Amino acid sequence: MSTTESASHYDGLEQMPIRELLVNINKEDKTVPLAVEKAFPRIEALVKATAERLRNGGRLFYIGAGTSGRLGIVDASECPPTFGVPHGMVIGLIAGGDAAIRKAVEFAEDDPNQAWKDLQAHHITEKDIVVGIAASGRTPYVVGGLQTCRQHQIATGCIVCNADSAVAAAADYPVEVLTGPEFVTGSTRMKAGTAQKLVLNMLTTATMIQLGHVKGNKMVDMQLSNFKLVDRGTRMLMEELQLTRPEAAALLKKYGSVRAAIEAFRNGDAFLD
Repeated sequence: MSTTESASHYDGLEQMPIRELLVNINKEDKTVPLAVEKAFPRIEALVKATAERLRNGGRLFYIGAGTSGRLGIVDASECPPTFGVPHGMVIGLIAGGDAAIRKAVEFAEDDPNQAWKDLQAHHITEKDIVVGIAASGRTPYVVGGLQTCRQHQIATGCIVCNADSAVAAAADYPVEVLTGPEFVTGSTRMKAGTAQKLVLNMLTTATMIQLGHVKGNKMVDMQLSNFKLVDRGTRMLMEELQLTRPEAAALLKKYGSVRAAIEAFRNGDAFLD
């Protein structure tokens, strides 16, 4: 039996006081970053492979089912506003299609051929990389997708939470984060899901830094899609260029991005009233 499906270290959960439930869930959650830390060498290899392909015009695809698929979609959807990259650079695919984002689609994850069909709809090529996300490491949708990608010389990676899995065997750059039994037996949306989210954060953040979308510690290419982000961009310019708020706001409005505003100002192309 996989460790993510093993019996919880706790029993009689329905009899625990609320505070005890919270303390024990948190106690288990504290083990997750330590498990991720043990996987750093594998995560580093996956980041390098991903950055290389994206730098050369490729794309990053995630394939997964259930919680794993949703986490991939969340990570992919946050890359354009955070780093200013095109929406098609990082793509999340979930077994059962978009309907499965909100509601489980029965048995969708059991078709080993569907992931490749979903990838073909995006005209996948050898320039791309596909990362399978599966806590169990045995989801047929993910296993079949990665195996077919390999047959077509497309690079593959994975994020799993069990050792020696079929998903990892199908990946060129496997990442195994061994989170152990869940607080509620088999509920991999808990520790396993947290581990996957942490690795996804590392993967795309480190990759985008490698691609130059962060300067210093600032998201200079972020999309100015709401008042909060406009305010953040204004403050970035105030700090970086020693401008007043009205000056920074005018500069940002004129050039539309933090990076463009900084470059124009430093090149002497920006004129402030």
